[in-house]
Amino acid sequence: MSRPAHPRPTLAAVAERAGVSKATASKVLNDRPGVSEGTRRQVRQAIQELGYIPSTGPREPVARSAVHVVFDTIINMYSLYVLDGVISAGAEHGVDIVTSALAADGVIPDQSLGTDRIREIAARGHTGLIVVTAQLTGEEIALCESLGLPLVVIDPLNPLDDRVTSIGATNWAGGVQATRHLLDLGHRRIAFAGGPEHSVPGRERLHGYREALETAGLAPDPALTSHGPFAAETGVQIAESLLDMGEPPTAIFAGSDVIALGAIRVAQHRGVRIPEELSVVGFDDTYGAMWIEPGLTTVRQPLRQMGRVAARTVLELAGGKVPDSHHVQLATSLVIRESTTGPPGPR
Repeated sequence: MSRPAHPRPTLAAVAERAGVSKATASKVLNDRPGVSEGTRRQVRQAIQELGYIPSTGPREPVARSAVHVVFDTIINMYSLYVLDGVISAGAEHGVDIVTSALAADGVIPDQSLGTDRIREIAARGHTGLIVVTAQLTGEEIALCESLGLPLVVIDPLNPLDDRVTSIGATNWAGGVQATRHLLDLGHRRIAFAGGPEHSVPGRERLHGYREALETAGLAPDPALTSHGPFAAETGVQIAESLLDMGEPPTAIFAGSDVIALGAIRVAQHRGVRIPEELSVVGFDDTYGAMWIEPGLTTVRQPLRQMGRVAARTVLELAGGKVPDSHHVQLATSLVIRESTTGPPGPR
């Protein structure tokens, strides 16, 4: 009785031995770009150790490509708009979209992805990784490079170098647009209720706010500048403090729509009329901005388009294409609704 032959090594076995995704092993086997030299050596060594020989007969079934998207949290309208754009682009290119979040309860964690999560994503054979409004360390970026995992970041929280392609909006210009609108209406005491101080988009919006004030000959008042998470609770806390001032602001520029909605809620509970006694501007133009009463004047970010561009870019990187720019910014625009008007008379 003859002994059964040993099973022929598969590409999946090579990928597992090398500690990379099957897609990366395939790139090395076919001498395609987008893989570091160190990873190529690992894969070639695994091929040699396993005695892997590419089949000249029927190929192994090729799994449908998938892009993994990691959010800080998906319990907000911003994330859902971005995800809608990513899914739309994935459908156009025949790619599945897999999502996960660092927080499942809506509380945004002060942490990065972690190397274990990145290794797990690569081991699943995903085509690329999109990270949305989450932190990335140098070690995590280097790991994506070594694993041959294409990486694109949307609205990064921390500054990134040219090893990473990022997609965002013209946050500085949006900050200028919002503040200039309030200045043109006649406001001079304009508060800034911003996002986290360490957030790159949040800082850019703050710098645009300051630039518009200084251009108008006004010195920014530190007492009118506050920060917190991109959450309604931030708007509530900041508005409570601002409206308790002896001379409260006549307008608030909020770093996001949800912050603006929190501020409006406080004003309405206190009987402060919007916009007659307090004008409010948001940032994002998500669904709630249109349907709140009064309608929220806000800076529109092309959130769906940011998701679409990120998905297309990560697929291009997976195909070995070098991006034209490592930092892409899509244009913002001011949407004027009913939450802004000229300042009130003397109180």
